[in-house]
Order: sequence, then C-alpha cells, then structure tokens
Amino acid sequence: MSAAVIDGRAAAARLRARVAAEARGAGIVPGLTVVIVGDDPASRVYVRNKTKAAATAGFRETTIALPAETSEPALLQVIARLNADDAVDGILVQLPLPKHIRTQAVIEALDPAKDVDGLHPLNAGHLAGGHPRLVPCTPKGVMTLLAEAGVALAGARAVVLGRSTLVGRPVAALLTGADATVTLAHSRTRDLAAECRRAEVLVVAVGRAELVRGDWIAEGATVIDVGINRRADGRLVGDVAFAEAAERAAWITPVPGGVGPMTIASLLENTLIAAKARRGFA
Repeated sequence: MSAAVIDGRAAAARLRARVAAEARGAGIVPGLTVVIVGDDPASRVYVRNKTKAAATAGFRETTIALPAETSEPALLQVIARLNADDAVDGILVQLPLPKHIRTQAVIEALDPAKDVDGLHPLNAGHLAGGHPRLVPCTPKGVMTLLAEAGVALAGARAVVLGRSTLVGRPVAALLTGADATVTLAHSRTRDLAAECRRAEVLVVAVGRAELVRGDWIAEGATVIDVGINRRADGRLVGDVAFAEAAERAAWITPVPGGVGPMTIASLLENTLIAAKARRGFA
C-alpha cells in the first residue's frame, strides 16, 4: 500500500479563503493581537507567519514585541489592557515564555472570549465537557485534516501519542467528541508500538524525530504527524518515519506541509469565531 498524502497547505488555503469571505460577508474586520516576549528566532518566525496570514485575510493585526527581561506583572498589565480593548477580538501570547514568567498565570489572565489559542481553563473545560468553544489551534487543524481525508471517526479506534495540554489532550477530547474510541498513549505506556498498531487513526505529537516506525502502523491506518524536528543535516522531519509509514498507511500527513499550515488557518478561524461572538452573531 502507498498512502495518499493529506495536503495541509491546500487545506489551509481553502480554510483561510473561507474565513476571509465569511468575515467580509458579515461586514466585520476581526482584530488579532499577538504578544511575543523575547527574541527566540523560531517564535519570531511563527509570529511573522501568523500576522501575515491575518493581514492577508483582511484582519486587523497587531504585534506587541516585549524584551526578554519583561516582568510577569508587566506582561499581565499588557494582557489586561488588551482584554479591555474593544478593538481586539483575539489575543495570542506566543509560547514559550521566558522562564521567569509563569505560563499558566499568563494563560489564566486572558479573557476567555478572546483566548484564540484555546488554552484558558474555561475553554479547556468546555472542550472536556463536550461543548467546545475556542479550541486549541493545532488540534482543531488535526480534525480539519481528518475531515479533508473523509475519515469516518465514529466507532474508529484512535490512538493519540503524546499527552500535552497543547495538542495531545485536546485532540483526544475532540476525537472522543466525534465518537471515536480513544487511547491516550505516552512515554509510560507499556509496549507503545503495540498500542499504535491497534490504531485506525494515529495522531503523533511527541517531539521526537521519527520515533514511530513503519512497523508501528496498522495496514490502512490514517496517520497525522504533528511533530516537526530539525535533523543535524538541516532536514525537517516529523515524529513519524514518513517513507516507512507511507508503505502501510492509507492516509498520511507530510512534514513540513501537513499540520503546520492548518495551525495558522485555525487561528484565523478562531479569531473570526471570537469576533462574531463578541458582536452577537449567531
């Protein structure tokens, strides 16, 4: 078997176009503000890509760049100001933050209605309770790609490898909400390879280059690779050994060009959702 590749770039382009058209049709210009603390090169690239996508979609986008030595109270003051700013529909604080700033304190300071990264405890609780509002962007993108591939989730055996609050846990909740039978596997799981082989849908988000080998994949499975890792030779690879897995899977996402583009497109979708909700749209 040779897997069909799920094209995240094409799916993201369609979603961005739909979001832009929906915003124009509603006569609104959503406002997105991204806050970055410090000068981490990767974070700056991510922020630049996010704000560029927002501007292209016709959103009002602003970036607030703060020095690495910014104190936690100073950052919380910035967030309080954005919470109160009626021109701001969505706030995204780029992670990771400098070590002297408590990430959870910053997340909890966000207005849940403007938390377009979907990380506030209130939004996490709605997701866990089966009534999602603003959903974390990468997990939301994973679900969009599964829909793009036409994967039937109801009753399917799904394994999520990785239990982070950013990806693994929210993906497991979304799959459960779609009526899949979900196993959340992690580093302490006994016989990880055997658990993966049981999966009809396998989502991998562990941050370890090519951890999942081809013989971990069930014949005909759908494989969503969230990981992105840079090899010593400069190559970008996922958490799944792509060529090996593609020999057994029915559908697979590439790295790069799979889940990554969907994260930014989902951010725009979340910002539009927040903007419409704040304006009383149904």
